[in-house]
Amino acid sequence: MAYLSYNHYSVVLYFIFSSFLLEFKPVLAQNSPVFACDITGNPGLGNLTFCDASLTVETRVNDLVKRLTLPEKIGFLVSGAGAVSRLGIPKYEWWSEALHGVAYTGPGVHFSSLVPGATSFPQVILTSASFNVTLFETIGKVVSTEARAMYNVGLAGLTYWSPNVNIFRDPRWGRGQETPGEDPTLTSKYGAAYVRGLQQTDDGNKDKLKVAACCKHYTAYDVDNWKGIQRYNFNAVVTQQDLDDTFQPPFKSCVLEGNVASVMCSYNKVNGKPTCGDPDLLARIIRGEWKLNGYIVTDCDSLEVIFNSQHYTKTPEEAAALGLNSGVDLNCGSWLRNYTQGAFNQKLVNESVIDRAISNNFATLMRLGFFDGNPRNHIYGNLGPKDVCTPENQELARQAARQGIVLLKNTAGSLPLIPTAIKSLAVIGPNANVTKTMIGNYEGTPCKYTTPLHGLTASVATIYKPGCADVSCSSAQIDDAKQIASTADAVVLIMGSDQSIERESLDRINITLPGQQSVLVAEVAKVAKGPVILVIMSGGGMDVQFAVDNPKITSILWVGFPGEAGGAALADVIYGYYNPSGRLPMTWYPQSYVDVVPMTVMNMRPDPATNYPGRTYRFYTGPTVFTFGHGLSYSQFNHHLDKAPKFVSIPLEAKHTCRLTKCKSIDAVEQRCSNLRFDIHLTVKNVGNISGSHTVLLFTSPPSAHNAPKKHLLGFEKVHLTPQGERVVKFNVDVCKHLSVLDGLGNRKVALGPHVLHIGDLKHFLTVRI
Repeated sequence: MAYLSYNHYSVVLYFIFSSFLLEFKPVLAQNSPVFACDITGNPGLGNLTFCDASLTVETRVNDLVKRLTLPEKIGFLVSGAGAVSRLGIPKYEWWSEALHGVAYTGPGVHFSSLVPGATSFPQVILTSASFNVTLFETIGKVVSTEARAMYNVGLAGLTYWSPNVNIFRDPRWGRGQETPGEDPTLTSKYGAAYVRGLQQTDDGNKDKLKVAACCKHYTAYDVDNWKGIQRYNFNAVVTQQDLDDTFQPPFKSCVLEGNVASVMCSYNKVNGKPTCGDPDLLARIIRGEWKLNGYIVTDCDSLEVIFNSQHYTKTPEEAAALGLNSGVDLNCGSWLRNYTQGAFNQKLVNESVIDRAISNNFATLMRLGFFDGNPRNHIYGNLGPKDVCTPENQELARQAARQGIVLLKNTAGSLPLIPTAIKSLAVIGPNANVTKTMIGNYEGTPCKYTTPLHGLTASVATIYKPGCADVSCSSAQIDDAKQIASTADAVVLIMGSDQSIERESLDRINITLPGQQSVLVAEVAKVAKGPVILVIMSGGGMDVQFAVDNPKITSILWVGFPGEAGGAALADVIYGYYNPSGRLPMTWYPQSYVDVVPMTVMNMRPDPATNYPGRTYRFYTGPTVFTFGHGLSYSQFNHHLDKAPKFVSIPLEAKHTCRLTKCKSIDAVEQRCSNLRFDIHLTVKNVGNISGSHTVLLFTSPPSAHNAPKKHLLGFEKVHLTPQGERVVKFNVDVCKHLSVLDGLGNRKVALGPHVLHIGDLKHFLTVRI
């Protein structure tokens, strides 16, 4: 999703300017929410059927649509929806953001003296590293509570275009930081859980919404601006197999498991068709197959992009009609306001299509209570500024960062540092004392900041030198850094990137530490007399093989963009107040990978004929710096498999062809898949002397049929164990869901033969047979 930009060719300048305005512009708070059907203020509205909250949503929506003129209907097709004063309907701004906290990057949210900030959780890529579904949902609940509280005082809307569930396919992608990572299973579970946290009401009414979430950007969107190739005109050439087993699952889970209220189509084309103008992707799949209960929205100005950048239609009216006829309900921007009437006049779109679109939009607002009169008289009406930035919410931000931080390397005797044993700590690096860097993009004003330097100084006397003027580190102040490092008992180097290196509309070319950072790290390590801890603050992975191989660099931590409490969380881990348990949600590749693999090649699977190595841990065949799922602890955990079958038999009808000839796989169809499940039980034991959490990752390696993934995450479970404590972890495996693969046409198949289940160092061989 972009900031609203009518001339997207100057989008970078606009981003910088609009971010400044959104963060710092003065706000005249109206101190009251925007809502329709104010029967108290206008008793005559009580006679309108659509204002009767006792009726069904469908009845109310039908009544409202029938009362509108065509120009009024067109006003409800855009994000800055118009008012109809004769019906008591005010203007409404649909565009608000809540990626990891209520954000100011949409015009629907403002901060003021009344609510100066909101809880800023870690950027999504770090939260996903916790592999904690309960945490994902809990953060969503807190964000929606703060959103409702701000809505009640006129500072926010009810519709939030979050989360981003695109797959982090390529390490250079500037928006990978916004996603849960490269794995479809983890991304699907994150998306569904965060959506539930945002949307589910506390009274258990499944027909109502606390706020409305939106899963974006549909689909196969993960190129922003790489070597001059822009997302606006990029055509993602994707096989049906890759589309169905990599890019689509998170969106499907959002709809089917999260019951998300909206899906946003993306800027790019997929196989030659703009996603916001493809009836197959929108009407057939989202609305038809998945049965979306909500609205489909364009990314901002996507319809303008279809006409002006992609030249896919000959006229603006054709672009408007294409979107509406394909299944678009709401346009972020003004295109449909400007060109729908013309499209109607030219008989390019029927009024019934417009009715369908606004009906989906109105139904969402009905479920939110927007047409139920003053929200202060309903559930959440008592929320207000007192419920934003509460101590509990801020503590959750710290806890989320703690759970996500990943310990990548740890030499014996390095971490954790014992504060009482450290008389002086050298803190070095361009990210050591940053604030805004910690909250990434799609951010809001946080409650407060705790920088890494502040967090570390709270327990130990520190000496600080930035080492570089900024993260680009064009010239490192090596001598100053070496001077303090040579006398300190330990050194913490806090390096990495920020939004000037990786962000929306800016993909990376190199995945090494920027500028002279690696030189600074190596030179400091040479003179250090004690442990040297390298902390990487970044959205994407970095090629830090030099640090992995350097014995003087005793520990490496990745902290993502850790949110408002990131510095406190980092100190908790470094000093051993918290035992790290994060796992990488993406592969860390060497620079040699991006030197030879174009970012624009979408193929997930390797191609030996062209030496193409594939993408992500599921398919990639080359060397890595760190693998997906990697993460160390201050303790040690053992696994013992207690229960798992060695054979699974799939029932087949007597005359099935696979009873007569040898088959590599069979169709995963409902009649043979029902109740075809088994349990895996294993005991996890903490054999160390420190309490800690441990993530159990269950992978499978299927037979080689249909160019299947070499390894695939089936599920995960996080457990907390005291020293010598143990717990039984159970997984229920659905054979047709978890052990199946997709063939080249996207058909789901159960591969026959040996499957290997992986849990840590354990391997269990399981044969699927007929």
